[in-house]
Amino acid sequence: MQKTRRLHYFTTATMFLFGFWSMLAVSAETQWPAQPPAEAPADWGPVGINFEEIPYPYPVHFLELDRFGQRMRMAYMDVPPSGNANGQTVLLQHGNNFYSEAYTPTINALAAAGFRVLAVDRIGYGKSSKPLISYNFNFVAANMKALLDELGLQRVAIVGHSMGGMAVSRFAMLYPDVTTHVVMVNQIGLIDSRLSRPWSDPLASEPGETTYQSILRGHQNYFTNFWPPAQLEFVRRSYGQTLSGDWPHFARVRRMISQMMYDDPVVYDWQHISSKALVMGGEDDKLVDDFVARANHVNDELQNSTILLYPGVGHAPQIEIPDQFHADLIRFLRSDPAVPASEWQ
Repeated sequence: MQKTRRLHYFTTATMFLFGFWSMLAVSAETQWPAQPPAEAPADWGPVGINFEEIPYPYPVHFLELDRFGQRMRMAYMDVPPSGNANGQTVLLQHGNNFYSEAYTPTINALAAAGFRVLAVDRIGYGKSSKPLISYNFNFVAANMKALLDELGLQRVAIVGHSMGGMAVSRFAMLYPDVTTHVVMVNQIGLIDSRLSRPWSDPLASEPGETTYQSILRGHQNYFTNFWPPAQLEFVRRSYGQTLSGDWPHFARVRRMISQMMYDDPVVYDWQHISSKALVMGGEDDKLVDDFVARANHVNDELQNSTILLYPGVGHAPQIEIPDQFHADLIRFLRSDPAVPASEWQ
């Protein structure tokens, strides 16, 4: 089956500014500076590692889990359709530095299009438990499946951004009968890092200092030649967690989570995924070397897929070009799972 290679969409600054301000999920009352300050504002205080003080846009539920001999709680939002219900459910997986609430614009767009949306905070993130365990993607996929079983859902579409793309890759491989569609948005983990560097113990030494500047640089790398002012709220939250008395524990958890990208690569999963798949994202992704070539490699490895890349867009197309991104995502998720992905476009 011949796959569609790439479909380009050209955007303008006007489209970006309109879409961004209409969609980004942060407080409407906050006035953010056009450029981030060089130092953390003096009034930024601690933020709990479990986000107790961060409101989510929809009710938060918790799935009780017993893993590694520990009781854990996985937070999730179960958002009903706000538009005419189409009978489909979409399960969202967030990126490594985020959590479900950060994807509120996508949740809202999908709900308005008639989808039921499940948006989870993986264990170790957001409002979920922060255990110090040996993390792996089988654990993540099993927790996703446990949530679906709890809610009595037998078929879902799954969408993952950044590290969430790795999570949905593993889920789609392990649970093909459950997965109608799988979408990988600017997925990371596109190579097996074990081939280029040796293993190291993530807890053998103290980590380097996490500062406001290091957090800000990480967020700036998500975008191409533009800084969305409201993104500073997410910087504030991450920085605030470093001021929490629980930060030393959370820093260790974060290191264990990051280690699973090395210990448990998903590059050997793609060839076994039979569900209808879409590889999509911004071409100018600063987080991945030679992203375009590697994204095309993922598309080639998948059994039933197509690829959609946006030139001039970085790691977070859902923020940079929300209107175009969500229209394309919804169009794919609405497509018949029995029709080959190569015929979708």
